[in-house]
Amino acid sequence: MNGPFQTAHELPATTTLPVALEVFAPPPLLLPGERLDHYHALRAAIFADLAPHSAVEWLLAIDVVELSWEIQRYRVLRHRLLATYRQKAIEAALRHIDMTGIAPEFEDEAERYTRQNALSWRLDPVATTEIEARLASYGFDQHSINTDVYIQAREAFVLFEGLLNAAQSRRLLLIREIKKCRLP
Repeated sequence: MNGPFQTAHELPATTTLPVALEVFAPPPLLLPGERLDHYHALRAAIFADLAPHSAVEWLLAIDVVELSWEIQRYRVLRHRLLATYRQKAIEAALRHIDMTGIAPEFEDEAERYTRQNALSWRLDPVATTEIEARLASYGFDQHSINTDVYIQAREAFVLFEGLLNAAQSRRLLLIREIKKCRLP
């Protein structure tokens, strides 16, 4: 089951789902940014690797595909979550630097500029370099920013880790089940 990988164009015709079982594998529900051709490539590769023979094996293989797609989705979403929290960590560090000693009547305006600078950090490479240099001059290195990112994102990060672990466990159980189906 663990052999050399082939591209979708090199995969044998047996990687396609039998027509009689297509009803059990409806089209995937894709999120914005996900691509159907990526899903089909993953599905073809898994079908080629598992090489299901019976209807039960095909049904299990369909579930392995779905779980594998979910795992990829969770990884991408977790990465994007960390990027969002990174902007918030930059904003918090800038707030720590820029808001110290601000008169109360100017706090709202200073807060708005701080949020705007954090957004500029995310979108503008020149601003990124300048802001990171400024933060470093105040002792905020990449490690301290990363620490703040994980502290802020800990609950959501734990949620994604749980989703990933559960999907990976279910996928392994299905693969074991396919192996058991093949035992004499």
